[in-house]
Amino acid sequence: MARWPARPNTLPTRSNPDPRGRVGLSEWDEIGATVVRPRMLDRAEMPVDTGQLARFLIGKMLVRILAEGVAGGRIVETEAYGIGDPAGHAYRGITPRNRALFLERGHAYVYLAYGSSFMLNVSSETCGVGAGVLIRAIEPTIGITIMERNRGAQRVRDLARGPGRLCEALGIDRRLDGIALCQAGPLWLGSDGQASDEIGQSKRIGITRAADSPLRFYVRGNWFVSGPQALNR
Repeated sequence: MARWPARPNTLPTRSNPDPRGRVGLSEWDEIGATVVRPRMLDRAEMPVDTGQLARFLIGKMLVRILAEGVAGGRIVETEAYGIGDPAGHAYRGITPRNRALFLERGHAYVYLAYGSSFMLNVSSETCGVGAGVLIRAIEPTIGITIMERNRGAQRVRDLARGPGRLCEALGIDRRLDGIALCQAGPLWLGSDGQASDEIGQSKRIGITRAADSPLRFYVRGNWFVSGPQALNR
């Protein structure tokens, strides 16, 4: 069973804004710095409403099981794309590409954006209703060496700051589209019982339709949140 690093050891400080945060499985086994393994989320505890789910997921854990080990972190930024949202992929109805958005809440919807970057969403609402929550960023807490290798980068702050980077760091692609995130598998959602820090709210990033809707949620003051500083106050 993987051992989980204590949260403070990967957080940057003013004097050390880019810690290496060496929290690979072997490193943590050696130093013994562990906390309780996250509890897998139960679908019943997840809000049905898309906006409420986007807020609920802030502070929860995203866990990826890979051949080389466990990687993941704390969700610090999400965006809601609810029922009838013209910016959402479900707006024009169900298609072979977006059918995972119409599953019961708590399933993965993974799509390729701009032909280069995968994006991870969590389906919301009830079965047959298309809506979802985009996971925009996590604060890495475990398997950072794995994420560095996948990203070809070593700046911890940038490993999963933004939805495309997140998916690259965790090896998420269309093969995970449609999987249940509330049961054991290659990707799941969990909770370690820690309350989230203060949650901010703003308009969403990089869209032109319903662009001013305040449906983006993020942890205030967190170094791993993406987007311009003006939206992260």
